[in-house]
Amino acid sequence: MKIAIAGTGYVGLSNAVILAQHHEVVALDINAEKVALINDRISPIVDPELEDYLAHNHLGLRATTDPADAYAGAQVVVIATPTDYDTETNFFDTSSVEAVLASVVEHAPRATVVIKSTIPVGYTERLRETHPGATILFSPEFLREGRALHDNLHPSRIIVGDTGEAGRLVADLLLEGALDKDVPVLLTGSTEAEAIKLFANTYLAMRVAYFNELDTYAATRGLDTRQIIEGVGLDPRIGAHYNNPSFGYGGYCLPKDTRQLLANYGDVPQTLITAIVDANTTRMDFIASDIAAAQPATVGIYRLIMKAGSDNFRASSIQGVMSRLQARGIDIVIYEPALTEDTFQGATVVRDLDAFTDRADRIIANRLDDTARSFGPKLYTRDLYGRD
Repeated sequence: MKIAIAGTGYVGLSNAVILAQHHEVVALDINAEKVALINDRISPIVDPELEDYLAHNHLGLRATTDPADAYAGAQVVVIATPTDYDTETNFFDTSSVEAVLASVVEHAPRATVVIKSTIPVGYTERLRETHPGATILFSPEFLREGRALHDNLHPSRIIVGDTGEAGRLVADLLLEGALDKDVPVLLTGSTEAEAIKLFANTYLAMRVAYFNELDTYAATRGLDTRQIIEGVGLDPRIGAHYNNPSFGYGGYCLPKDTRQLLANYGDVPQTLITAIVDANTTRMDFIASDIAAAQPATVGIYRLIMKAGSDNFRASSIQGVMSRLQARGIDIVIYEPALTEDTFQGATVVRDLDAFTDRADRIIANRLDDTARSFGPKLYTRDLYGRD
């Protein structure tokens, strides 16, 4: 079976690799450099399993920048293009999805189109009305940055927003590519699948916000955060997981998905979803104030990335803290190996770690590693467990 994948980010490339274990897969991207890397079996993304599978596994995978080449003859097309949140419209920018769909209808009108990009609730139904002859469904992803292929090889669940033959086909393809075979599979309505994605990520954001606010309380009252978290986590209904304090939830998914869910509520009564969105702003305000209280002249930002093992710092919470410190007139220096520029958002980028350490009065790290621990009394973090 020929399968086309539109977009080679975390979602697109990890899906391309698992499907290419058993099928002919053509990955489409507008970035010629990424296409060349994939064809050379080099991952353009920092992800250990992706790097290993591309380099060492037999895969029926190639990449192209030509839509006609990718879509012609494809029986299944997976759309995994970016859908950033548009603050002016209060909705995801789905223009890339619509552009891909128009091209698929032109080149492969009989293909089953699987949307993996995150979209608003009700979006698939609107697309079906616009393209009545096309088979369009939504299948949410639940991937971690830096572990995208691992999470597709060992999925917690497979959810497909179609209860008919097309939905079963897509579920079978995803299960076929996974290493685990006892994976829960749920076929739902398309709108229900869209809601599952947004509610799942908003729940995770809520949990992050909860333990961050617990930490804010403990820090303000001079209490031991670790003792409180461990005592709370002994309740099996709560558990000792996903409970590590941070500067706030961030990354590509949680900030935009929480705001999109809030926008989807419209006239539906709610207070909790608003609180989850607002809590992240409150947390970053507190962190910045806590750092500024020591009156540092220069604050060092150790890594902009949101998670360990990732090269992505889109919407990382440490950037929110950084901008608040800059607004207070505090000088900022950044140590981030993933940056090639000499400045970032008005701050100087320092590539020598010793020079970075010497220059900063205070060094802040959202997540601990061995290097961060070496900063000694200069270090400011809320990370207790050294994990995401």
